[in-house]
Amino acid sequence: MHSLPSTWQVVVALALVYACWSTTYLAIKIGVRDLPPGLFAGTRVSLAGICLLLILGISGGRVLPEKGTWLSLFLVGTLLFVGGNGLITWAEKSVDSGLAAVLVATVPLWMALMEALTPRGERLRFVGWLGQLMGLSGVCLLFAGRSGHGEGSYFGTGMVVLASAFCWSLGSFLQRRLAHGRSPYGQAGWHMLLGGLLMTAIGLAMGEAQEIGPESITRNSVGAFFYLLIVGSLIGFVAYVWLLRHVGTLIAGTYAYVNPVLAVVLGVFWDNEPVGILMVIGLGIILAGVSLVRMGRVVARLETTA
Repeated sequence: MHSLPSTWQVVVALALVYACWSTTYLAIKIGVRDLPPGLFAGTRVSLAGICLLLILGISGGRVLPEKGTWLSLFLVGTLLFVGGNGLITWAEKSVDSGLAAVLVATVPLWMALMEALTPRGERLRFVGWLGQLMGLSGVCLLFAGRSGHGEGSYFGTGMVVLASAFCWSLGSFLQRRLAHGRSPYGQAGWHMLLGGLLMTAIGLAMGEAQEIGPESITRNSVGAFFYLLIVGSLIGFVAYVWLLRHVGTLIAGTYAYVNPVLAVVLGVFWDNEPVGILMVIGLGIILAGVSLVRMGRVVARLETTA
């Protein structure tokens, strides 16, 4: 049993997740302008995993995973940090950071669908399925708005929606069911380390090492690398894990509402990213759909446990 956290602790943790994760999309966009995406994402995530495990070990926590858990750690790490984080890093070479953040807001929709298809998962009521349809409609509007901006951008958008968001959702879905031991931070560290090492190996296999030269080691690329390492992976992810452990997914998952809006605003004012009317409408429909899905899941859970 965990003691109930104070209100200010929850507010600070939420503020950290909102601020850290809403800025990571723009940082990724800046980083992949000079550095190849596979090595940029893989080395950063694996280094973050090492740092988290070192901090855990120094503080006296359990570092080594329990026996028989390596396969599940590798599977979840691959889905989260190769399929999820890795693919969105690759996609942002052709997709604006604000658009990527909006599309990643569909993760709760994927999660709800996975729960509904699982024998003992949470069920959706009518309002939840209505939210699913609204979210899908919003994504279709985004596709329509981007179809005239070039083949590369359209393909990158599809990769974010169909691959990155799905893999992150599936990895999160399995993470809750394949959890072992009492140290969520240790599991998170191993997920990052194993997933990051695999992403690095993929980047090396694709010949990305040849793309790195003195001209690619710029102030912007190095700054983006360490910003994502410290702010995105360590501060933001640790705050998110703390929220999951103390207040649950309903409160921790509110980042899906806030981050897309902040990321779009940041992309417009910092990087002059264009925002069309279809993107604004699509953003509103997706966020409304996510809200309805969460409402449907709460009612269903209360009914099934009564």
